[in-house]
Amino acid sequence: MENLLEEFLSQKTIAVVGSFRNESKFAYKILMHLKNKGYEVYPVNPNLKEVEGIRCYPSIIDLPLVVDLVDIVTPPKVTEEIVKQCLQKGIKRVWIQPGAESELAIKFCKDNNIKVVYNACIMYGK
Repeated sequence: MENLLEEFLSQKTIAVVGSFRNESKFAYKILMHLKNKGYEVYPVNPNLKEVEGIRCYPSIIDLPLVVDLVDIVTPPKVTEEIVKQCLQKGIKRVWIQPGAESELAIKFCKDNNIKVVYNACIMYGK
C-alpha cells in the first residue's frame, strides 16, 4: 500500500470530484490543499462554473485532458458513477476518500485495472 500511495502522490494532475460550495466542505479543503502543494487541480461538480477562480467541469468526461489521478469526495452511490466515468475517460488511478467508499466502486476499479486507494485521506500524504 505504501508504494501505491507514493505513486499516487507523485502524480501531477488531479481532478477532485465533490461539493465545493463553501470552505467547510471536505472536497474544497482537499482541492485547496492539493493546489497549495503544487498540483495542477481540476474541480468536478455539475452545479458550479468555478471554484476560487479555477474552472469547474461538470463531469470527468468533460475534463480537457486525461488527468493522472481522480480524488473522489462524494456519497458512495455517486462514487459508483464516477469510477465508470474514469474508465470511459481512460483514467488509471482513483483515490476514494473516507466516507465516499463503496464496495461496488472498489470492485469496479479492480476489475477494470484502475489502481485504487481507499481508507486513507489524500491530505495526510504529501
